[in-house]
Amino acid sequence: MSEVIETLATRMTEHFGERVIRLPSVSSELGFEVSQADWLDVAAQLKVAPGLQFDTLIDLAGIDYLQYGQDEWNTQSATGTGFGRGVRRGVAAAQAPLATRRFAVVYHLLSVSLNQRLRVRVYAQDGEPPIVPSVNDVWAAANWFEREAFDLFGIFFRGHPDLRRILTDYGFIGHAFRKDFPLIGNVEVRYDPEKGRVVYQPVTIEPRILVPRVIREDNRYDASLHDRPAGVIDVPASQTSGNANG
Repeated sequence: MSEVIETLATRMTEHFGERVIRLPSVSSELGFEVSQADWLDVAAQLKVAPGLQFDTLIDLAGIDYLQYGQDEWNTQSATGTGFGRGVRRGVAAAQAPLATRRFAVVYHLLSVSLNQRLRVRVYAQDGEPPIVPSVNDVWAAANWFEREAFDLFGIFFRGHPDLRRILTDYGFIGHAFRKDFPLIGNVEVRYDPEKGRVVYQPVTIEPRILVPRVIREDNRYDASLHDRPAGVIDVPASQTSGNANG
């Protein structure tokens, strides 16, 4: 498998030169980064160039790198932001530089004829909204994928023929997959009996950080038993009274 990946990596470098930057391999998949200025031209060549021929777009996903590489490793109490109590990142990840750009789009490509896969990352243009060129004219499957990334991350795809929300409601406020989007949302819906219809209103849930409380009833945690001589075992009162009555 490594020979196949290295062969494809060589083809990519020979064909595109400095316009592509190789990324660290993840799950035995080859990845490259392309600037958003070069992406349309690179995408068109990826589809038809000999030795590449990535004729199928398998998936497209937005990424929000806000607070990437940061954690709050605190296992005794709640953290200020409510995250960071999961698995500790490795030393290499902790020493990695933080992302300087926030939004990116990742494309997963497949060459059916050559049976090879490629992952491409394109950072969005800085500013609000983040902008990436649409590849709908290269791979028709990008149409709905780009609408999904627009809906959930607020990434605009320049040249998309019909960029509308696809998963959330028309009246939805914000973009739910952004890291700074509140978990409780911004608005809620309810049925208004006076108006006879469903209405939107500001969310009434108060944000709070939930920390699971674990209660253990175990003699190993009973301080009064720590100084007892070895081999001393407590006998439940129900057993002693039963023996006496017998």
